[in-house]
Amino acid sequence: MSIRERLDISAYLVIGQENCTCPIEEVVAAAVDEGFTCVQIRSKVASAREMLATLKKSAQAIRELGKSDTVALLVDDRLDVVLAAREVGIKVDGVHVGQNDIPANVCRKYLGADSIVGLSTRDVANIDPKLIDYAGVGVLHPTDTKSDASSVITLDEIAALVKVSPVPIVVGGGVKLKDLPALAATGVQGFFVVSAVAGAENPRLAARELVTAWKKF
Repeated sequence: MSIRERLDISAYLVIGQENCTCPIEEVVAAAVDEGFTCVQIRSKVASAREMLATLKKSAQAIRELGKSDTVALLVDDRLDVVLAAREVGIKVDGVHVGQNDIPANVCRKYLGADSIVGLSTRDVANIDPKLIDYAGVGVLHPTDTKSDASSVITLDEIAALVKVSPVPIVVGGGVKLKDLPALAATGVQGFFVVSAVAGAENPRLAARELVTAWKKF
């Protein structure tokens, strides 16, 4: 079974070195060890070489925990970085793109049938389940990385999207521990966080609390 078939987006960490006060691989290792099921490396400032170095360390951290076959390691936006990583032997499982990034059909063509392709969208018309494995939706609350309040999505809107989407939905953007009961009640398949773990004083404890809370629903 491929990791695409095993994809679990229930507890999804989005992270770049600029989000962390300690080495990114330490945060990735702590989160995965505490039950996070998917990791996306995202950086708007890192060079391609820096992204490759981060991916190598993150992939190693996941592998040392024995979870390379169950925890997906993805890259935000940079199809080129995914392809380069694979060329040098780094296990990267796919890519996440937005509406203004490389089209999903191009990603699928170059990454192949066993890879994961995620898409940021609120419009079910954009979701082709032959190309897309899950949809990322946000923001739940304005954040430092997404401060535009007009982009906020309501719980009712999330619930409506979940009912019609042909693929699983993961929601994030300012998500905190206290948000999880209401978020779970929408029927959404998972949550994603950045600062709630990467910016926490104790990332391991923060990851544990989030995973433990989500598993109750």
